[in-house]
Amino acid sequence: MDGFLRGAERLMRFMYLMGGVCLIFIMFLTISDVFLRLMRRPIVGTYELVCFGSSLVIGLSIPYVSWKRGHIFVDFMINLFPRGVKKVFTLVTRCMAITLFILAGWNLIQYALDLYRVGEVSPTLTLPYYPFIFAVGICCFFQCLSLFCDILKIRGGKFE
Repeated sequence: MDGFLRGAERLMRFMYLMGGVCLIFIMFLTISDVFLRLMRRPIVGTYELVCFGSSLVIGLSIPYVSWKRGHIFVDFMINLFPRGVKKVFTLVTRCMAITLFILAGWNLIQYALDLYRVGEVSPTLTLPYYPFIFAVGICCFFQCLSLFCDILKIRGGKFE
């Protein structure tokens, strides 16, 4: 089990780093566009590229942030309960979240396939939408993996 958890963490860390690369690209693109606008040479399609890149930044970073528990917890009420109740509550919420992300991932992939069939593209650069929506849908399944690993850590007594 430890090997599986280490492998899952490496995979999610890699995704997180790829999200960081996308974020750096967005920053450089935005800064370049601002400076080039001053010289009356804006970068065509900057808005579209920033939107596409932002979807990748969010999708790629969610699993690792969840793994590291870097998101906001509002658990002041749960901390009042004994350890056993907290474990059960955490298991139940992880199972509910897995269900939510499976549904979100499935629907995003179905939506991406519909956009692929129709041939929907962005207005300025005529880039297809479906690869980005498909990527975010796949990232939802990696979030399910992160939540499943939380369940394994809870069962193994390694969950903080």
